[in-house]
Amino acid sequence: MAGENAASSRASTTHYDRIGGAPTVREAVDRFYALVLDDPDLAPYFDGVDVGRVKRHQVLLLSQVLGGPPDYDGRALSDAHRGLGITTEHYAKVAAHLVGVLDDMGAPEEVVTAVRTTVAGVQPEIVEQPGRA
Repeated sequence: MAGENAASSRASTTHYDRIGGAPTVREAVDRFYALVLDDPDLAPYFDGVDVGRVKRHQVLLLSQVLGGPPDYDGRALSDAHRGLGITTEHYAKVAAHLVGVLDDMGAPEEVVTAVRTTVAGVQPEIVEQPGRA
């Protein structure tokens, strides 16, 4: 019985728990935005934006996506990105930065895969200019 309980407990562990919870997610978001803001193709999207607020929302959203607390309180992704003219190419760069950070931080492959799947799934809500750079 004890073995079954341990196996059941392990099976219910979330990706959020596997990577170290809130401290790891905050560090990943900090690293991610450092890359995005240093990228000359992406930085202009953040001109005049309260990056601290955006990072807070990203921490909450990524935490929720990974099975952590369901505390995301931001706007719907389509509303938050409407009018920014985000292109497929720029979206792909953002996704690559996020995946790269998770890889660099040693996130397990199943966590990275889950993030890739989520990022691909929400692309239609964010990209306004498919195929344009």
